Amino acid sequence: MFPDHIRELAAKLLAEYELAGYTLATAESCTGGLIAGALTDIAGSSKVVDRGFVTYSNVAKSEMLGVPPSLIYAHGAVSPEVAVAMAVGALAKSKADVTVAVTGVAGPGGGTPEKPVGRVYIATAVRRGAAKHKEYTFPGDREAVRLATVQTALERLRTARPETGIR
Repeated sequence: MFPDHIRELAAKLLAEYELAGYTLATAESCTGGLIAGALTDIAGSSKVVDRGFVTYSNVAKSEMLGVPPSLIYAHGAVSPEVAVAMAVGALAKSKADVTVAVTGVAGPGGGTPEKPVGRVYIATAVRRGAAKHKEYTFPGDREAVRLATVQTALERLRTARPETGIR
């Protein structure tokens, strides 16, 4: 279902988290659950994956993750502020030690000069640590943007550590 490099990355992440005793949750908008799907495609993932939130609409972001509508209104759903609020909200609404949140413009439409197609914000939040975010602009069509987002989110999760925050 997923390309081999994503399956291998997901398997490595799960093994590392299981060894460390960490659990994780995802909060996804532009990927529509693909990050959780890549993780749960690996047998035994239930030892690590607590839950996934697919919050495609702004209402879902608010209802499920507690993202303030005023924040979405002020910055837009595709923004670092909303990505961080999604990650922090997923942490608050789950038993996970680490969360990752993604929001972006996968295309083919919906882009603007300020937020072009391919613009994605990925945020991570950890217990006993600070939430962090990073902006990306991935090239390609909708599938390429979404798969690049999945890969990058998994890579970001590999560096998240509850004791020390994000490196």
